[in-house]
Amino acid sequence: MALLVPIAALLLLLSGLALAYVIGASAVLAFLATDNGRYLAILPQQIFSRIDVFALMAMPLFILAGEIMNRGGVTRTLIDLSMALVGRLRGGLGHVNIMTSVFFAGISGSAVADAAALSNTLVPAMRERGYTATYAGAVTAASSIIGPIVPPSIILIFYGALMGTSVTALFLAGILPGLLLAAALFAVNAFFAWRDEHPRMTREEAPPLLPTLLRALPALSLPLIIVGGIVLGWMTPTEAAAVAVFAALAAGSFYEGFSRTGLIAGLRRTATLSGSIFMIITAIAALGHLGSLERLPEAIAATVTELGLGPIEFMIAMNVLFLLAGMVLDVPVALALLVPLLAPVALAQGAEPVHLGIVLCFNLCIGLVSPPLGGCLLVVSAVTRTSYWRLARAILPFVVVEIGVLALLVAFPGISLWLPRAFGLAGGG
Repeated sequence: MALLVPIAALLLLLSGLALAYVIGASAVLAFLATDNGRYLAILPQQIFSRIDVFALMAMPLFILAGEIMNRGGVTRTLIDLSMALVGRLRGGLGHVNIMTSVFFAGISGSAVADAAALSNTLVPAMRERGYTATYAGAVTAASSIIGPIVPPSIILIFYGALMGTSVTALFLAGILPGLLLAAALFAVNAFFAWRDEHPRMTREEAPPLLPTLLRALPALSLPLIIVGGIVLGWMTPTEAAAVAVFAALAAGSFYEGFSRTGLIAGLRRTATLSGSIFMIITAIAALGHLGSLERLPEAIAATVTELGLGPIEFMIAMNVLFLLAGMVLDVPVALALLVPLLAPVALAQGAEPVHLGIVLCFNLCIGLVSPPLGGCLLVVSAVTRTSYWRLARAILPFVVVEIGVLALLVAFPGISLWLPRAFGLAGGG
């Protein structure tokens, strides 16, 4: 009987059914297969307790703020600012691509949105300047994962809600790892620029710094409003998300790229994304309830003890598992499936909750640019009409460097914990 559950799940998945429905149906079948059908009566209560989390209210608001900014003419302004700052270096447009992703990260918090926007704008410009299509697409996809690490981050809100961890602390903890990742990508781009003699922008081509910076200030104010308001205690993350929506509307009006049609499209996109995430949470809640009934976390902890895995060995094994999961699963799905099972074991072994959240979210974001099902790779390939597998091959050096950054974060928790500790939001030591 139990064997029928994975078979049914595979058949449902192959039928093209939405993943949330596949997980939910499989969970109900699993309840019946494990003779836990009598507990299905309290499943609605368990599901409601999972989604009745105040921090989750911030998620759709941040998505909406990002959608408004993306449709309001902000992208062009941020690209101009990046060109003014780093465009005259060798491989300038590659550096501009990465720098724009850093700025974009503080606005959208979405890797896919970043990848789609820059694929439409910077990739054609890079190709015109002599970059290969695969390299331009690879650097765009690789830098897009800065978005979910630097606040505001949708997946950090999701993790905070799952584990009851401070979203404010997670936002602060994501700043230095995001900047470290950007620095590593700058280094990789500089190497390829030197090896392949990529062009640099002339003084006449790069926009003047001061006027460009002044024009970009409304766009740059959004991350300052969010992080500053939360850290100084003026706003909760949810309140900051609401303020961010109004700031995004003001910025869109300033750049005159915003319209009523864009607002309606943004609202529809927000409803679609938020609804899909909440549906996944609902489906995962059913599996999580079954896992607690079957005492799966305790079983995993017992297995770890039997294998003699210490905190470091378990952290390494968990990261390998998350890397593999990120290659085939969406980030919210992988988080919801694996975090409730494995994170309690890591916490019991002494892991710091905020540091663990940054490591696991960073880990899964690498999956967005890793074959076979890297979400950002698929987006860049579709938008630029570049062969997916050629793009996947071109991005491998960037993925290796990103895994190296992940290893640094695992080995040196202080990188992610320094800012939260400075504000008294994470454990000492």
